[in-house]
Amino acid sequence: MKIHELKPAEGAVVSPKRVGRGTGSGLGKTSGRGHKGQKARSGGGVRPGFEGGQMPLSRRLPKRGFTNIFAKVYSEVNLAQLEVFEEGTVVTPDLLVEKGIIKKLNDGVKILGDGEISKKLIVRAHKFSKTAQQKIEAVGGKAEVM
Repeated sequence: MKIHELKPAEGAVVSPKRVGRGTGSGLGKTSGRGHKGQKARSGGGVRPGFEGGQMPLSRRLPKRGFTNIFAKVYSEVNLAQLEVFEEGTVVTPDLLVEKGIIKKLNDGVKILGDGEISKKLIVRAHKFSKTAQQKIEAVGGKAEVM
């Protein structure tokens, strides 16, 4: 097979609608837009969320609470996820991203105490939960706050 012999799958390519080409085409005269009205005009139609003058849903629903724009978002890692590292490894946030344990750093990394850890690791993170810190130190590892 050569590149000039390639063709799309059967039925994959549909010829576009040719509107306004006479009544015999089935899309002549009004070109599938019906008679008059806002949607029949060029540039006509309404913006998304417009409900014809009725109070839009986004304004009818009650608003509650607020979002703290200064809140720090930490990438969370459980102790069980650290079992992939070999004994004596220095676990840093960059290493966690490299291994695919976390997708991105956000405002830092917090190590949580869910699961067990059996290897002696030096873990460097921005925050630790109390149980995580206790479990890391119980196996002889170190929990270092960055």
